Amino acid sequence: MTHDTATVEARLEASFPLFLSLVWKSLDLPRPTRAQLAIAEYLQGGPKRLQIQAFRGLGKSWIAAAFVLWVLWKDKDKKILVISASKQRADDFTIFCQKCILEFEWLSGMRPVDDDQRWSRVSFDIAGCRPAQSPSVKSVGITGQITGSRADLIVFDDVEVPANSATDLMREKLLQLVTEGESVLTPKADSRIVFLGTPQTTFTVYRTLRERNYRPFVWPARYPKSLVGYEDVLAPQLVADIEKQGHEKVRWQPTDTRFSEINLLEREQSMSRSNFMLQFMLDTSLSDALKFPLKLSDFSVMPLDPSKGPSDVVWGSDKETLLDLPAVALPGDRWHRPKSTGEYIPYGQTIVAVDPSGRGKDETVAVVLSQINGFIFMRDILATQDGYSDKTLRGILTMARRYSATMCLIESNFGDGAVMELMKKHAQEMKVGMAFEEVRATTRKEDRIIDTLEPVLNQHRLVIDEKLVTWDYQSNHDMAPEERLPRMLMYQLTRMCREKGAVKHDDRVDALALGVKYFQDVLAISAKEHEINKSRDQWNNMVQGFLNAPTLATDLLVAGSDFSEPITQEEGAIFTWI
Repeated sequence: MTHDTATVEARLEASFPLFLSLVWKSLDLPRPTRAQLAIAEYLQGGPKRLQIQAFRGLGKSWIAAAFVLWVLWKDKDKKILVISASKQRADDFTIFCQKCILEFEWLSGMRPVDDDQRWSRVSFDIAGCRPAQSPSVKSVGITGQITGSRADLIVFDDVEVPANSATDLMREKLLQLVTEGESVLTPKADSRIVFLGTPQTTFTVYRTLRERNYRPFVWPARYPKSLVGYEDVLAPQLVADIEKQGHEKVRWQPTDTRFSEINLLEREQSMSRSNFMLQFMLDTSLSDALKFPLKLSDFSVMPLDPSKGPSDVVWGSDKETLLDLPAVALPGDRWHRPKSTGEYIPYGQTIVAVDPSGRGKDETVAVVLSQINGFIFMRDILATQDGYSDKTLRGILTMARRYSATMCLIESNFGDGAVMELMKKHAQEMKVGMAFEEVRATTRKEDRIIDTLEPVLNQHRLVIDEKLVTWDYQSNHDMAPEERLPRMLMYQLTRMCREKGAVKHDDRVDALALGVKYFQDVLAISAKEHEINKSRDQWNNMVQGFLNAPTLATDLLVAGSDFSEPITQEEGAIFTWI
């Protein structure tokens, strides 16, 4: 080996960006772009557990493959595990590495030396490595056999895709699978786990991994218009640009030469706005706003009086009405108090909606709702994992009596009516005068909940007692955080979408929807009866007007009056229409 060759090899070992440039040259590709070199620097000098999020088409997987080759170039005994969403995708990664080894003359020292060496699309060894059970590079799908493998470097390449992350249950399963990487990582000082991918929603597993100290590196296609959501995750090079040139000067400009301004404009026009923001700006806020329609900001929050409520509630959503209350919702979704309220009058009908469950992980939930002038007031909640025990049913009836409820709605899909019979029995013993009604759901739960709550929230007709916000947030305080959150009413409500199995637990939001649906039906009937009575009163006023003041009544009829007020005598101006 000549001195010059040794010097070049030493430089390649010391610098992955330089190694990447040589790979790109060997592939007849243009020089690596600024974004690609920035990713290379982060891969080389980043923490032991990191994640890289970059816009589509930047070449993350190719850079990661080059990084695998660089790691093996430096140390032939390294063991690397590549995991992708599908087995085919992982195998493509491995095959690309093999082709580089076979075609690049300067990598010839890594080529297989005999037929006994492992060399397949699933796994392969490089020349010169010591015998070991684990191959130099192995590829596997995320649902494949990970347990039993051992690796010094684990590369998760686009493991999150829409097909495996659409719902809470899917994301939880995916998170369990990726966490398995920790158990197969060798306990060496330089062992690392690398994630590369594009998040699909706000609830991406990448966000959870960030909370577990997997430091993110985010490189969008343009400098973002707003830095909200990019705090502490935007690539250091882009942060430096913004600080040096000013945000106003660089905002919405391309961040890399991979795609020109014209190319990005063409993509923006051909793609939907939400898809562009998701795939190129790595911003999921617009996508989630469309996918998750139920929002905390559509509620009105206020302390509710035990016996009276406001006759009118004027909804507010500005800084003046913002409340400092715990909010487990999408980014930017906060609680607000009303701008103003009307006079206080006694509540109209009060009901209790019950979603029963058996003993186990699900909760039996009861929600107390009252209505005044079309506004629905959420006054209290009871939630327990004690199934439908005597203690639970008596607790529900005690709560119903405290709020003078006249109707108890019970979801009948569970127990086939047994819960209602038990409730009636306890009501007789406790002397609670209340009607009972079974409700059987026939449509899919996610659609039913959204179809019920979305129009009421959009019209800002749902008012919640302020104490319930704190109660919901502090409930199940003895559980681990990952178990507490899915049980909170507002977590369930804001994560509800039309995907099957959208949330892990839906007991609380289902009980709320059950009660709101009852009032929707009752209020719809009342509104229709009100219109009929109004038309009848107008007709009677018109008839009475022609009897008491025929000239004035005729003039009003020609002028288009609706006769909303009675006419008792001949008064006022007489209209001339001739």
